[in-house]
Amino acid sequence: MSFCFCHGPGSLGRRGFLTAAVAAGVEPAARAQAPLASAGPPNAALLDDLVAANRILYDQGVVDGFGHVSVRHDKALNRYLLSRSMAPALVTRDDIMEYDLDSVPVQPRGRTSYLERFIHGELYKARPDVIAIVHSHSPAVIPFADTAVPLRPMNHIAGFLGTGVPVFEIRDTAGPATDMLIRNPSLGHALAATMGDHSVVLMRGHGSVAAAQSIRHVVFRAVYTEVNARMQAEAMKLGPITFLNAQEAAAATKTNDALVDRPWELWKQHAMAKT
Repeated sequence: MSFCFCHGPGSLGRRGFLTAAVAAGVEPAARAQAPLASAGPPNAALLDDLVAANRILYDQGVVDGFGHVSVRHDKALNRYLLSRSMAPALVTRDDIMEYDLDSVPVQPRGRTSYLERFIHGELYKARPDVIAIVHSHSPAVIPFADTAVPLRPMNHIAGFLGTGVPVFEIRDTAGPATDMLIRNPSLGHALAATMGDHSVVLMRGHGSVAAAQSIRHVVFRAVYTEVNARMQAEAMKLGPITFLNAQEAAAATKTNDALVDRPWELWKQHAMAKT
């Protein structure tokens, strides 16, 4: 079976119309279509990991009442799974909803969707390599989104930051008067274009997005982006910093990608014990 990943960062044909709509605070009209059929029940272990990811991210201080984590559907790469709009620490299996890549919910049954679900849908369109995504407002990261100081890898655990961490400026797409939220496909598309092929993108005045090849990898990246930001802010008080170079970062990332189950099991046991 093949899936289309068209409409990536460089292929939005109605950019002028969409940009004008965003600037005016108006979302494009919803598509007229028949109700979407489900791709089928996701693998039970995948659902369990998605629930655990929500709990872990809260337990590790990456999300609070806000933020979200998603994963591609294991039976259809053009669908993704994301909780209904709620605090991550309270998510259960029954709260998980299925979406197409336009971020239209499948069988919503009256459940409310996150306003910023377009972060997920548009990034999945643009990045066939991405299987899971975290959006958060983790506190140590935001200063790097709001200043000219780049976030760079302090140690081997954060080697995934070594390719660079771009900053998304929402004003460039939607003008000076937004509420900072990625609340439509045009803004999601622009965010994905800024992220490019990097692991993490910062959002000025807002937060960050991490992307990876699995739920466990993206949780690892979201947690250690926050940890790295704290380390870097502390180190800057002491003097010049020797960051990982590109070669060190790449080698460290390759090693760590094989080891994400170790912290995952620890974090999961700690977070799930509180429920």
